[in-house]
Amino acid sequence: MVEKARRVAVDRDARGNPSSQWEVFVRDEKTEPLRHAGSVAAASATEAHEHASRLFGWYAVDVWLCPAGEVERHSTRGLASTVDDSADETEPDAECGEVRVYEETEGTPEERDS
Repeated sequence: MVEKARRVAVDRDARGNPSSQWEVFVRDEKTEPLRHAGSVAAASATEAHEHASRLFGWYAVDVWLCPAGEVERHSTRGLASTVDDSADETEPDAECGEVRVYEETEGTPEERDS
């Protein structure tokens, strides 16, 4: 039998960043659901949109932002900067196959075999 995860509420100020935090949700195709892409630190929604678009929304049809303070977090782990998530990381964008290349500066993006 699989043990059920035990989640606890995560303190809102556990990130250790003085800037306002924004949660970023993107939709890559209009038929796909929104997915949580990550978070950005920014003083305003406009600045958050600029950061989010540059980091997560290159080809997204939708980019949604939510003030992180309005998101209730319940997790099996905290958000402290000392948490080592390197064991859980996959190669960037491996699951969605998104190529991160500026065509203007790097030519036509090509996918390489690993």
